[in-house]
Amino acid sequence: MKRFLLPIIGILAALWAAYSVARTTPRRHKTSPPAPPPVSDFSRTVAAVGLVEANSENIAIGTPLSGVVSRIFVSVGQSVKTGDPLFVLDMRQLQADLAVRRSNLAAQRSAVHVARARLDDVQRSLDFAEGLDSRAISVEETTRRRSAVETAKAQLEEAETQVSAAQAQVRSVETEIERSTVRAPLDGEVLQIKVHVGEYAPAAVTATPLILLGGPRPLNVRVDVDEHEAWRVQPGASATAHVRGDAGLKTSLQFVRFEPFVVPKKSLTGDSTERVDTRVLQVIYRIDRQDLPLFVGQQMDVFIQAGSAPATRS
Repeated sequence: MKRFLLPIIGILAALWAAYSVARTTPRRHKTSPPAPPPVSDFSRTVAAVGLVEANSENIAIGTPLSGVVSRIFVSVGQSVKTGDPLFVLDMRQLQADLAVRRSNLAAQRSAVHVARARLDDVQRSLDFAEGLDSRAISVEETTRRRSAVETAKAQLEEAETQVSAAQAQVRSVETEIERSTVRAPLDGEVLQIKVHVGEYAPAAVTATPLILLGGPRPLNVRVDVDEHEAWRVQPGASATAHVRGDAGLKTSLQFVRFEPFVVPKKSLTGDSTERVDTRVLQVIYRIDRQDLPLFVGQQMDVFIQAGSAPATRS
Protein backbone atom coordinates (compact mmCIF):
# COMPACT_ATOMS: atom_id res chain seq x y z
CA MET A 1 0.00 0.00 0.00
CA LYS A 2 2.86 2.34 0.81
CA ARG A 3 4.26 2.02 -2.70
CA PHE A 4 0.99 3.46 -4.13
CA LEU A 5 0.83 6.38 -1.66
CA LEU A 6 3.28 8.70 -3.40
CA PRO A 7 1.82 8.18 -6.91
CA ILE A 8 -1.66 8.86 -5.53
CA ILE A 9 -0.46 12.07 -3.84
CA GLY A 10 1.23 13.15 -7.10
CA ILE A 11 -1.92 12.51 -9.09
CA LEU A 12 -4.00 14.46 -6.56
CA ALA A 13 -1.51 17.38 -6.65
CA ALA A 14 -1.59 17.43 -10.46
CA LEU A 15 -5.38 17.42 -10.44
CA TRP A 16 -5.45 20.27 -7.91
CA ALA A 17 -2.95 22.28 -9.96
CA ALA A 18 -4.99 21.76 -13.13
CA TYR A 19 -8.13 22.81 -11.28
CA SER A 20 -6.45 25.93 -9.89
CA VAL A 21 -5.13 26.94 -13.31
CA ALA A 22 -8.53 26.38 -14.91
CA ARG A 23 -10.26 28.37 -12.18
CA THR A 24 -7.91 31.38 -12.37
CA THR A 25 -7.69 31.53 -16.18
CA PRO A 26 -9.68 34.61 -17.34
CA ARG A 27 -12.65 33.83 -19.52
CA ARG A 28 -12.95 36.06 -22.52
CA HIS A 29 -16.42 36.69 -23.75
CA LYS A 30 -17.14 37.92 -27.21
CA THR A 31 -18.14 41.58 -27.03
CA SER A 32 -19.47 44.03 -29.54
CA PRO A 33 -18.38 47.68 -29.73
CA PRO A 34 -20.86 50.16 -28.25
CA ALA A 35 -21.18 51.74 -31.68
CA PRO A 36 -20.18 50.42 -35.10
CA PRO A 37 -17.11 52.07 -36.61
CA PRO A 38 -17.64 54.58 -39.41
CA VAL A 39 -17.53 53.24 -42.95
CA SER A 40 -16.60 55.16 -46.07
CA ASP A 41 -19.21 55.65 -48.78
CA PHE A 42 -16.56 55.79 -51.51
CA SER A 43 -14.82 52.96 -53.32
CA ARG A 44 -11.53 54.87 -53.28
CA THR A 45 -11.12 56.90 -50.14
CA VAL A 46 -8.69 58.87 -48.01
CA ALA A 47 -9.39 58.54 -44.30
CA ALA A 48 -8.40 61.40 -42.03
CA VAL A 49 -9.20 63.12 -38.78
CA GLY A 50 -10.87 66.53 -38.74
CA LEU A 51 -11.17 69.17 -36.06
CA VAL A 52 -14.31 71.30 -35.89
CA GLU A 53 -13.64 75.03 -35.92
CA ALA A 54 -15.49 78.28 -36.47
CA ASN A 55 -15.76 79.46 -40.06
CA SER A 56 -13.63 82.49 -39.17
CA GLU A 57 -11.08 80.10 -37.62
CA ASN A 58 -10.57 80.25 -33.87
CA ILE A 59 -9.43 83.75 -32.95
CA ALA A 60 -7.15 84.05 -29.91
CA ILE A 61 -7.93 87.38 -28.27
CA GLY A 62 -5.04 89.13 -26.54
CA THR A 63 -4.44 92.58 -25.12
CA PRO A 64 -2.23 95.35 -26.56
CA LEU A 65 -1.35 96.50 -23.03
CA SER A 66 -0.24 94.61 -19.97
CA GLY A 67 -2.28 95.04 -16.83
CA VAL A 68 -4.60 93.60 -14.23
CA VAL A 69 -8.09 92.69 -15.46
CA SER A 70 -10.69 94.75 -13.62
CA ARG A 71 -13.86 93.57 -15.35
CA ILE A 72 -15.05 90.93 -17.83
CA PHE A 73 -18.15 91.78 -19.86
CA VAL A 74 -18.88 88.42 -21.54
CA SER A 75 -19.42 84.79 -20.65
CA VAL A 76 -18.73 81.52 -22.48
CA GLY A 77 -21.27 80.86 -25.23
CA GLN A 78 -22.36 84.48 -25.47
CA SER A 79 -22.83 86.03 -28.91
CA VAL A 80 -21.02 89.32 -29.49
CA LYS A 81 -21.04 91.98 -32.17
CA THR A 82 -18.07 93.77 -33.67
CA GLY A 83 -16.83 96.37 -31.19
CA ASP A 84 -18.53 94.89 -28.11
CA PRO A 85 -16.28 95.09 -25.02
CA LEU A 86 -14.84 91.78 -23.87
CA PHE A 87 -12.78 92.81 -20.84
CA VAL A 88 -11.07 95.89 -19.47
CA LEU A 89 -7.80 96.45 -17.63
CA ASP A 90 -7.25 98.54 -14.51
CA MET A 91 -7.00 102.12 -15.81
CA ARG A 92 -6.44 104.07 -12.58
CA GLN A 93 -2.82 104.92 -13.41
CA LEU A 94 -3.75 105.98 -16.93
CA GLN A 95 -6.60 108.13 -15.65
CA ALA A 96 -4.20 109.81 -13.22
CA ASP A 97 -1.76 110.42 -16.08
CA LEU A 98 -4.60 111.87 -18.15
CA ALA A 99 -5.46 114.33 -15.37
CA VAL A 100 -1.82 115.45 -15.26
CA ARG A 101 -1.67 115.84 -19.05
CA ARG A 102 -4.88 117.85 -19.13
CA SER A 103 -3.57 120.15 -16.41
CA ASN A 104 -0.40 120.67 -18.41
CA LEU A 105 -2.50 121.42 -21.49
CA ALA A 106 -4.49 124.03 -19.58
CA ALA A 107 -1.23 125.63 -18.39
CA GLN A 108 0.14 125.74 -21.95
CA ARG A 109 -3.05 127.34 -23.20
CA SER A 110 -2.73 130.01 -20.51
CA ALA A 111 0.84 130.58 -21.66
CA VAL A 112 -0.49 131.15 -25.20
CA HIS A 113 -2.93 133.79 -23.91
CA VAL A 114 -0.07 135.52 -22.06
CA ALA A 115 2.18 135.43 -25.13
CA ARG A 116 -0.62 136.75 -27.35
CA ALA A 117 -1.32 139.58 -24.90
CA ARG A 118 2.36 140.52 -24.81
CA LEU A 119 2.49 140.50 -28.62
CA ASP A 120 -0.53 142.79 -28.77
CA ASP A 121 1.13 145.12 -26.28
CA VAL A 122 4.44 145.44 -28.12
CA GLN A 123 2.61 145.66 -31.47
CA ARG A 124 0.60 148.65 -30.21
CA SER A 125 3.82 150.21 -28.93
CA LEU A 126 5.43 149.76 -32.35
CA ASP A 127 2.38 151.14 -34.18
CA PHE A 128 2.44 154.19 -31.91
CA ALA A 129 6.15 154.78 -32.54
CA GLU A 130 5.76 154.44 -36.30
CA GLY A 131 2.90 156.94 -36.21
CA LEU A 132 5.04 159.65 -34.62
CA ASP A 133 7.16 162.17 -36.44
CA SER A 134 10.64 160.86 -37.06
CA ARG A 135 12.01 163.76 -35.02
CA ALA A 136 9.95 162.76 -31.95
CA ILE A 137 11.48 159.27 -31.56
CA SER A 138 14.87 157.91 -32.36
CA VAL A 139 15.53 155.29 -35.00
CA GLU A 140 17.12 153.13 -32.32
CA GLU A 141 13.93 153.09 -30.25
CA THR A 142 11.81 152.20 -33.26
CA THR A 143 14.18 149.38 -34.12
CA ARG A 144 14.07 148.11 -30.53
CA ARG A 145 10.27 148.02 -30.62
CA ARG A 146 10.31 146.12 -33.92
CA SER A 147 12.66 143.58 -32.37
CA ALA A 148 10.32 143.25 -29.39
CA VAL A 149 7.44 142.47 -31.76
CA GLU A 150 9.48 139.77 -33.53
CA THR A 151 10.50 138.26 -30.20
CA ALA A 152 6.87 138.25 -29.00
CA LYS A 153 5.76 136.51 -32.22
CA ALA A 154 8.41 133.82 -31.73
CA GLN A 155 7.34 133.34 -28.11
CA LEU A 156 3.71 133.02 -29.20
CA GLU A 157 4.64 130.40 -31.82
CA GLU A 158 6.63 128.49 -29.19
CA ALA A 159 3.69 128.59 -26.78
CA GLU A 160 1.31 127.34 -29.50
CA THR A 161 3.76 124.52 -30.27
CA GLN A 162 3.76 123.59 -26.59
CA VAL A 163 -0.05 123.48 -26.71
CA SER A 164 0.06 121.13 -29.72
CA ALA A 165 2.54 118.89 -27.88
CA ALA A 166 0.36 118.86 -24.76
CA GLN A 167 -2.70 118.00 -26.85
CA ALA A 168 -0.78 115.11 -28.43
CA GLN A 169 0.14 113.83 -24.97
CA VAL A 170 -3.51 113.99 -23.89
CA ARG A 171 -4.60 112.10 -27.02
CA SER A 172 -1.86 109.52 -26.39
CA VAL A 173 -3.13 108.77 -22.88
CA GLU A 174 -6.75 108.76 -24.10
CA THR A 175 -5.72 106.22 -26.74
CA GLU A 176 -4.08 104.05 -24.10
CA ILE A 177 -7.28 104.21 -22.05
CA GLU A 178 -9.31 103.20 -25.09
CA ARG A 179 -6.92 100.32 -25.80
CA SER A 180 -7.33 99.13 -22.22
CA THR A 181 -10.81 97.96 -23.20
CA VAL A 182 -10.42 94.90 -25.43
CA ARG A 183 -13.26 94.62 -27.95
CA ALA A 184 -14.56 91.94 -30.27
CA PRO A 185 -12.91 92.17 -33.71
CA LEU A 186 -15.91 90.54 -35.45
CA ASP A 187 -19.37 89.12 -34.91
CA GLY A 188 -19.11 85.73 -33.27
CA GLU A 189 -19.42 83.58 -30.19
CA VAL A 190 -17.23 83.41 -27.09
CA LEU A 191 -15.80 79.88 -27.12
CA GLN A 192 -13.49 80.02 -24.12
CA ILE A 193 -12.45 82.42 -21.34
CA LYS A 194 -9.12 81.80 -19.63
CA VAL A 195 -8.72 85.13 -17.81
CA HIS A 196 -10.41 86.26 -14.63
CA VAL A 197 -10.89 89.48 -12.72
CA GLY A 198 -7.75 90.28 -10.74
CA GLU A 199 -5.42 88.28 -12.98
CA TYR A 200 -2.50 89.86 -14.82
CA ALA A 201 -2.98 89.90 -18.58
CA PRO A 202 0.36 90.13 -20.43
CA ALA A 203 0.67 91.94 -23.73
CA ALA A 204 2.39 88.97 -25.35
CA VAL A 205 1.60 85.72 -27.09
CA THR A 206 0.45 83.19 -24.47
CA ALA A 207 0.18 79.41 -24.69
CA THR A 208 -3.53 79.68 -23.86
CA PRO A 209 -5.46 82.64 -25.33
CA LEU A 210 -7.10 84.98 -22.85
CA ILE A 211 -10.38 84.66 -24.74
CA LEU A 212 -11.14 82.41 -27.70
CA LEU A 213 -13.62 83.80 -30.20
CA GLY A 214 -15.19 82.19 -33.26
CA GLY A 215 -17.32 83.45 -36.11
CA PRO A 216 -20.96 82.44 -36.46
CA ARG A 217 -22.17 79.22 -38.05
CA PRO A 218 -21.88 77.32 -40.36
CA LEU A 219 -19.03 75.42 -38.76
CA ASN A 220 -15.96 74.23 -40.64
CA VAL A 221 -13.81 71.18 -40.14
CA ARG A 222 -10.03 71.28 -40.56
CA VAL A 223 -8.91 67.91 -41.91
CA ASP A 224 -5.34 66.64 -41.51
CA VAL A 225 -4.38 64.50 -44.51
CA ASP A 226 -1.10 62.61 -44.12
CA GLU A 227 1.49 63.81 -46.61
CA HIS A 228 1.84 60.39 -48.25
CA GLU A 229 -1.85 60.58 -49.24
CA ALA A 230 -2.06 64.30 -49.97
CA TRP A 231 -1.67 63.73 -53.73
CA ARG A 232 -4.89 61.69 -53.71
CA VAL A 233 -7.05 64.59 -52.51
CA GLN A 234 -8.47 66.75 -55.28
CA PRO A 235 -10.14 70.17 -54.91
CA GLY A 236 -13.90 69.84 -54.76
CA ALA A 237 -13.83 66.08 -54.11
CA SER A 238 -16.82 64.71 -52.20
CA ALA A 239 -16.29 64.13 -48.49
CA THR A 240 -18.26 62.99 -45.46
CA ALA A 241 -17.66 63.36 -41.74
CA HIS A 242 -18.87 61.12 -38.93
CA VAL A 243 -19.41 62.16 -35.33
CA ARG A 244 -17.14 60.32 -32.91
CA GLY A 245 -19.09 57.77 -30.88
CA ASP A 246 -22.04 57.49 -33.28
CA ALA A 247 -21.15 56.65 -36.87
CA GLY A 248 -24.79 57.12 -37.85
CA LEU A 249 -24.47 60.84 -37.26
CA LYS A 250 -22.77 61.99 -40.41
CA THR A 251 -22.81 64.94 -42.77
CA SER A 252 -21.56 65.77 -46.20
CA LEU A 253 -18.81 68.34 -46.50
CA GLN A 254 -18.25 71.19 -48.93
CA PHE A 255 -14.70 71.92 -50.03
CA VAL A 256 -13.52 75.40 -49.03
CA ARG A 257 -9.76 75.54 -49.59
CA PHE A 258 -6.40 73.94 -49.12
CA GLU A 259 -3.91 75.31 -46.62
CA PRO A 260 -0.99 75.07 -49.07
CA PHE A 261 1.71 74.97 -46.40
CA VAL A 262 2.22 71.40 -45.15
CA VAL A 263 2.67 71.40 -41.36
CA PRO A 264 3.85 68.87 -38.74
CA LYS A 265 1.09 66.64 -37.46
CA LYS A 266 -0.21 67.62 -34.03
CA SER A 267 -3.48 65.74 -33.54
CA LEU A 268 -2.89 62.07 -32.71
CA THR A 269 -5.54 59.40 -33.18
CA GLY A 270 -4.05 56.86 -30.80
CA ASP A 271 -3.26 54.30 -33.52
CA SER A 272 -0.27 52.19 -32.47
CA THR A 273 1.21 52.48 -35.97
CA GLU A 274 0.85 56.23 -36.17
CA ARG A 275 4.01 58.21 -36.78
CA VAL A 276 4.47 61.39 -34.77
CA ASP A 277 6.90 62.88 -37.30
CA THR A 278 4.37 62.89 -40.13
CA ARG A 279 3.53 66.14 -41.87
CA VAL A 280 -0.03 66.82 -42.96
CA LEU A 281 -1.86 68.81 -45.60
CA GLN A 282 -4.72 70.70 -44.00
CA VAL A 283 -7.96 70.86 -45.98
CA ILE A 284 -10.85 73.07 -44.90
CA TYR A 285 -14.41 71.85 -45.45
CA ARG A 286 -17.74 73.41 -44.56
CA ILE A 287 -20.19 71.20 -42.64
CA ASP A 288 -23.53 70.94 -44.43
CA ARG A 289 -25.68 69.71 -41.55
CA GLN A 290 -25.95 72.30 -38.82
CA ASP A 291 -28.38 70.26 -36.73
CA LEU A 292 -25.69 67.85 -35.56
CA PRO A 293 -24.60 68.13 -31.91
CA LEU A 294 -21.16 69.52 -32.75
CA PHE A 295 -18.88 71.77 -30.74
CA VAL A 296 -15.78 73.71 -31.75
CA GLY A 297 -12.69 71.64 -31.00
CA GLN A 298 -14.44 68.29 -31.47
CA GLN A 299 -12.79 65.61 -33.61
CA MET A 300 -14.59 63.89 -36.50
CA ASP A 301 -13.75 60.92 -38.71
CA VAL A 302 -13.55 62.17 -42.29
CA PHE A 303 -13.59 60.21 -45.55
CA ILE A 304 -12.60 61.96 -48.78
CA GLN A 305 -13.19 60.54 -52.24
CA ALA A 306 -9.72 59.81 -53.57
CA GLY A 307 -8.59 60.70 -57.04
CA SER A 308 -6.75 58.34 -59.38
CA ALA A 309 -3.01 58.27 -59.72
CA PRO A 310 -1.63 60.88 -62.16
CA ALA A 311 -0.39 59.60 -65.49
CA THR A 312 3.37 59.08 -65.61
CA ARG A 313 5.59 59.89 -68.54
CA SER A 314 7.68 57.11 -69.99
